[in-house]
Amino acid sequence: MPRKKRENWRDRKNWFKHNKEDKMRYTRHGCGIYFLGFIGAAVYYIQSSSTFWQGVVGILKALVWPAFLVYQLLGGH
Repeated sequence: MPRKKRENWRDRKNWFKHNKEDKMRYTRHGCGIYFLGFIGAAVYYIQSSSTFWQGVVGILKALVWPAFLVYQLLGGH
């Protein structure tokens, strides 16, 4: 099995510049999925609220819903 060519510090430095377009492409997809999740969570929390302030708190919860999801998946009680 051939060994990979050892990178020098300039190759690592240029990695950020050359792959910026690729990073943006993947970031756009993640943002769209997060936005759809935000809309769904906001609708859910607003529908389940009975007062105006519960709706406001629901919108704030919709912003951080991935944190709730990870907490529950990792066994939070």
